[in-house]
Amino acid sequence: MTSRDLVLVSLFTAIIVALGILPPIPLAFVPVPITAQTLGVMLAGLILGRRRGAAAVLLMFVLVAIGLPVLSGGRGGLGAFVGPTAGFLIGWLPGAYIAGGLAEMHADTKSAVRQTFGFFIAAAMGGIVVVYFFGVAWLAFGVGLGISKAVAGSAAFVPGDVIKAVLAALAARAVMVGYPLLPRRSS
Repeated sequence: MTSRDLVLVSLFTAIIVALGILPPIPLAFVPVPITAQTLGVMLAGLILGRRRGAAAVLLMFVLVAIGLPVLSGGRGGLGAFVGPTAGFLIGWLPGAYIAGGLAEMHADTKSAVRQTFGFFIAAAMGGIVVVYFFGVAWLAFGVGLGISKAVAGSAAFVPGDVIKAVLAALAARAVMVGYPLLPRRSS
């Protein structure tokens, strides 16, 4: 990694941390609150690409593991990796990587609409599908909620996460126009 890469990774880790300042919104039917930090994960993947986006999340994991209160609600420490939200948290890493990899495929798209739509699909696949896969699996089997309750409870998050994916796609498109950071994927 170059010095520029390290700065960008640190910047997007800080963005994910900053989005954790917004208070979590608890839901009565599932032990996972609504947070804004998945927006930061989507942004890291879409704007930085798969490797640097995943590195930003990995740095976030280090901050959480050493006990810094960087997760939404001021949480931190190793307990975050075994609690009810652990699956969603762990899903951030492959989510950012997948979103970044898919976004890299749209880096050279000339049409603004097609590129923005491609970024939305990338954000939705990485930031929703992949993250939910890990989160629902953990709720169902790690927490013991059962698959039907875990899926039903997690469905309440989908509309908000779709809005986050739209915002991330629009932001990524704006960055690509003004100051492209996304690596081009070699075919």
